[in-house]
Amino acid sequence: MAARFHVHGAVQGVGYRRFVEREAQALDLAGWVRNEPDGSVSGEAEGSEAALAAFRARLAEGPAYAAVGRLDWEALDVRSSLPHPFQIHR
Repeated sequence: MAARFHVHGAVQGVGYRRFVEREAQALDLAGWVRNEPDGSVSGEAEGSEAALAAFRARLAEGPAYAAVGRLDWEALDVRSSLPHPFQIHR
């Protein structure tokens, strides 16, 4: 399974991308995360259904200094060749 995510709120400058990378790697997910010009964070992840469900819950919580306002989550029909291990795109 694969999903695209977009996280809104106070998620830049608080270690959110590093948090996402660490959580994704702990769940053995493939994919990437990056900052967006509008102050949000987006990415794609691929893995088992259980791992993606756990990942989604962690994204909604975020690290200690983040304030997640909204998490948009879209399941993707087609598996892609996402990078493994999960990584930060700059």
